[in-house]
Amino acid sequence: MFSKRELPANTIPALGNKTKLLAAFFTAFFFICLGASLGSTGIRFSETLSIVSRTIFFLPLNDTDPKTVFIVLNIRLPRVLLAFLAGGCLSVSGLITQSILKNQLASPYILGVSSGASLGAALVLLGGFVFPLVGAFTLPFTGFIGAMLTVFLVVSFSSKLDKTISNNTIILFGMVFSLFVNALLTTLFALYREELKNLIVWQMGSFANKGWSYIRILLPFLVTGLLGLMYYAKEMDILSFGDEQASAIGVEVQKLKRNLLICSAILTGSAVSLCGAIGFVDLIAPHIARKIVGSRHKILIPIAFLAGGSLCVSADIIARIIVSPSELPVGAITALIGTPFFIWVYFKKSR
Repeated sequence: MFSKRELPANTIPALGNKTKLLAAFFTAFFFICLGASLGSTGIRFSETLSIVSRTIFFLPLNDTDPKTVFIVLNIRLPRVLLAFLAGGCLSVSGLITQSILKNQLASPYILGVSSGASLGAALVLLGGFVFPLVGAFTLPFTGFIGAMLTVFLVVSFSSKLDKTISNNTIILFGMVFSLFVNALLTTLFALYREELKNLIVWQMGSFANKGWSYIRILLPFLVTGLLGLMYYAKEMDILSFGDEQASAIGVEVQKLKRNLLICSAILTGSAVSLCGAIGFVDLIAPHIARKIVGSRHKILIPIAFLAGGSLCVSADIIARIIVSPSELPVGAITALIGTPFFIWVYFKKSR
């Protein structure tokens, strides 16, 4: 255990963190119910709250309109929950990437996750094949494989060139692989423009027309990634002192970074492959979480997850209502919010 004097300078004492976690949970629950209330068919927030609460506690819904129950539980709630879980995955992945690279402007996308997923999806759209076991989910499955393969190559080459897997090496190889894969995608677009029109829509990010089956697919990857990161929470606190200090204490820095990057890739790859490339959530939400609870990862990870989920649900709400009855891509909304935030963080860090 760390004493207070041993903590990093920007760490806030743990007093009140449980209250903050509870407040973040109820805030997330509010946004989930709000998202399930909005749509072409107007449903009162109180009615949605009642339906969701009764469902959670297995209470009867006999006095509620069956049509309303169906809309909330089978159409809107799966979409909102998918947005929340995907946003949480991206946020935690961004938090870990920033912690490893010690850069507040870092993102898991610099590892080539988005590019690899897009390339995998492009190959499926061009080939038109369907895997027997995954069926209709061949596109996200191949996207996930492409994302994980890209990160594996980045980590492998980084460790071969630099035994300590320094931050600059990871960033360099991540950018090189991203540029290479993007070049392949550009070539495919030029050769097969008509066949890849759907890929552009997929890349923009959307939670529309995605039911409970998508959540069931995402959950195993989410649980695996989160449990892996929580397991290394103490080591990540030590790593915040610097690689040399962590090695002196006894932490295997190279192994730790590799495992953390794999967990981060699992979270980002699963979210991107199912929902598309939704940017800036992985940048904004970790900053919000650090402002709330400081830098102790045991509490920071769940807060970042709740913050990212709430942010993604909010972006999805805006995407649905701003040009109703049409929808904007969620990735466009997060970019409009995230770009000014990115500039603000950059200039604040420079000063």
